[in-house]
Amino acid sequence: MTGDGPNGARTTRILHRQIAGSDQLPIAVSGQGIEIIDKTGKVYIDASGGAAVSCLGHGHPRVNAALKAQIDQLAYAHTSFFTTEVAEELADHLVAHAPGDLDHVYYVSGGSEAMEAALKLARQYFMEKGEAGRVNFIGRRQSYHGNTLGVLAVGGNLWRRQQFAPLLFNSYHVSPPYAYRDQRSDETLEAYGERLASEFETKVEELGPETVIAFVAETVGGATQGCTTAPPGYFKRIREICDRHGILLILDEVMCGIGRTGTLHACEQEGIAPDLMAIAKGLGGGYQPIGAVLLSDRIFAAIRDGSGFFQHGHTYLAHPLACAAALAVQKTILEENLLGNVQKQAAHLERRLKERFGNHHFVGDIRGRGLFWAIEYVTDRGSKTPFDPALKLNARVKREALARGLACYAMPGTIDGKAGDHNMLAPPFICTSQDIDTIVERLGDAVDAAIQSIT
Repeated sequence: MTGDGPNGARTTRILHRQIAGSDQLPIAVSGQGIEIIDKTGKVYIDASGGAAVSCLGHGHPRVNAALKAQIDQLAYAHTSFFTTEVAEELADHLVAHAPGDLDHVYYVSGGSEAMEAALKLARQYFMEKGEAGRVNFIGRRQSYHGNTLGVLAVGGNLWRRQQFAPLLFNSYHVSPPYAYRDQRSDETLEAYGERLASEFETKVEELGPETVIAFVAETVGGATQGCTTAPPGYFKRIREICDRHGILLILDEVMCGIGRTGTLHACEQEGIAPDLMAIAKGLGGGYQPIGAVLLSDRIFAAIRDGSGFFQHGHTYLAHPLACAAALAVQKTILEENLLGNVQKQAAHLERRLKERFGNHHFVGDIRGRGLFWAIEYVTDRGSKTPFDPALKLNARVKREALARGLACYAMPGTIDGKAGDHNMLAPPFICTSQDIDTIVERLGDAVDAAIQSIT
């Protein structure tokens, strides 16, 4: 039996990601623009786009029309038998706007699948070249690349890895950019970036360059560490080290890509292009599950001229409905100049966050880029001491925000997978300055209420 509860919640037969309290989840029944409405009629500003997914907001008429047109034409065709016009057109569009020589596309259904495929493409590339001794991936601590076993192994999210560690292949991790806690007082940002890059090169030399497949990194840190950005010059040094040793560079732009940071691809602002790049969330904007790997010509050519077969695959590759939604989303972003609005509202969001939290006794850092920002909490700004993890401050803020009609992303373990709390904002690209003002006001009230409950 099921029955209505608070906010329209009901008894559930779903294994939700968080079992405790799942019968209290509001039931979302509709969405329009930046808002989601639950069964009771309560309206929430979707200030994190779910998990930085809903870049166009909800109910966009152009995307809805594209989905309806495609389902009337063809809903599904398996890629071992057919290709489709919509999948080909989307690939042409993605390649036309991709950085560097990323000129081919491999479709999947989400970010974890995209990163998993990128790892396998990287390994197969060297197998096709006769370099079977390349078996090592180097990632970064406090990174997150997805929940499948391969990307859990390369990722550095200790909490997610811990219970599955016996099932994971061996990989190696170096320090991530985290200037708030790790930059020394006697070094510039540029010097800090050089130190991080040198740590990577030392790890390469320790393992033997001829054994390393790829360096794997989020261009801008995602939910695990909260919108951390690289020091100036860091990625150029990483690219140079990879090139010198014949190592591939895999960038994870699942969360930070497709306009989220103000350019279509986050790596454009770093002045580099990767060999493989994963995209997903903003690709389909939540209208359909879709992800993709963009791969360079040399990787494609090695497989084409070798076995001619990528030893991988999923049932829903290049799903026509997913491709139709993504194509409509991508055309809308460019044709409506939403990148320009991201840049405009990014400046406003940064300013408003710093006005509201810049002198807040319990907010230690405000960081991000574009419409992708996080605030990290401390018990004391001078010592940067985090709150006791048992207090679950990030979750308290999320709960208080929802009560005020605001959805914001919450994460624990900011510092090392155990200690540290942050909340994250990733509003849709269509938001206005007035929307930003309301988001920051509600978040500020939620933070104050949450902290008051534990101090």
